[in-house]
Formats: sequence, C-alpha cells, structure tokens
Amino acid sequence: MFTKSLSDCVSLIANDGCRVWEILHPKNDALDLPYSFALAEVAVGEHSYRHRLAQTEVYYVIAGHGLMHVDDATRMLTVGDAVVIPGGAVQWIENHGDEPLRFIAVVSPPWTEADDERL
Repeated sequence: MFTKSLSDCVSLIANDGCRVWEILHPKNDALDLPYSFALAEVAVGEHSYRHRLAQTEVYYVIAGHGLMHVDDATRMLTVGDAVVIPGGAVQWIENHGDEPLRFIAVVSPPWTEADDERL
C-alpha cells in the first residue's frame, strides 16, 4: 500500500500561476500511474493564467467558488463541482469568492511542463 500526506508535499507556483501541491505524480513517486493528482489553489480575487495542456484535465472543487473558462464556454463552479477540460482547450479559472479557491486537478497522462503552454 502506498500512502502520502499533503504535509509531505512542497507547494510550487505552476505555469498557470496557481499554487500547486503534487500529491501523486509518477515522476515524484515510485508509482506506475496513468495520471497525476494535485491540489491547486487560487487566492481571493486572483485568477490562473490562460493556458492549455496537451492532456485531458479534471478539476474537482473542494473549497470556494470561481468562474471556469474552457475555450468559449464559462461556468460558475462551487464545492462539489467537477469539470472536464479536453486536451488542447484554452482554460483558466477566476476566484470569485472570499476564501481561497481549492480544487483537485487530475491530469491524464500525467502533467509535464513541456505540455503546459501559457497563452
């Protein structure tokens, strides 16, 4: 059995400007996973940069709420909402709440810096 605590992860600022904790990633952990699993956070009043990933990504909101943009579509997301972002889609999210917007980000195949383009 493999376990890992968020407290064991060091946060970083991702290419899209979000604070990210890579909880599970095959490049960091001795795991054969077809995805990466991270916690991401956007500060109050902030937004991520417009960007696109080559891979499919899923966001699952666990705190706060914000406006999600995927290509020409927008949708307000709140706790318990999930959104599927197809590979190649232009995306960004805005925090419209009064607390940090936190979401789980699952990327398949696993996220790589080379496949993440800031626009």
